Amino acid sequence: MWSAFTKHWGTVNTMDADSLIICENASFGYEGHIVVRGIQCAVRRGDYLCIVGQNGSGKSTLVKGLLRLLSPLQGKVLFAPDLRRTDIGYLSQQEAAKKDFPAGVKEIVLSGLTGRMGLRPFFTRAEKAAAEESMRRMDVAALKERCFRELSGGQQRRVLICRALCAGSALLVLDEPAAGLDPRASAELYAHLAALNRSGRAIVMVTHDMAAASRYAKTVITL
Repeated sequence: MWSAFTKHWGTVNTMDADSLIICENASFGYEGHIVVRGIQCAVRRGDYLCIVGQNGSGKSTLVKGLLRLLSPLQGKVLFAPDLRRTDIGYLSQQEAAKKDFPAGVKEIVLSGLTGRMGLRPFFTRAEKAAAEESMRRMDVAALKERCFRELSGGQQRRVLICRALCAGSALLVLDEPAAGLDPRASAELYAHLAALNRSGRAIVMVTHDMAAASRYAKTVITL
């Protein structure tokens, strides 16, 4: 069971116009067993929050709580009224292991935009352009007609990152996004995330990369 040390979060006891998610002394776990305890933090619009800690310290569990995939066992979590699930892009650790997707690369990336479509049957030109830009940024544009399951593990990871980038119009939640990427691809990912953050996108990232956390994060939670 782990507690959180949060650096540089400010006051987090009320929901204000800049807040997307607030944890008030929240604890998360499974079947009544607490894994991570006493989380006191806020994710604000335009924030860049990194969650770091040892293996097994509860980083992925905390992420699931922020995504409403787990309800707090203690304390509470507040969400902005206008934060919809379709506004959040999410990449889990386990997702990269799913190597049997029958879909093509472009189809998978575009699926990140389906939450924005409503009742529209087709993607707009702007949405297609966003998917193309995401693939270009992550250096998979040349693979867009390929079948996902034919790609290498690193290529698959980049495609799934593209999908998450397309989905998260307000908030990106990425669990070890650079895992399996070579140094060049990792650098390109971090640069793209920084650009998205500068444009107003909030980012929550679980990482073991302390150098990246120190360079890019506005808020750091250490478990």
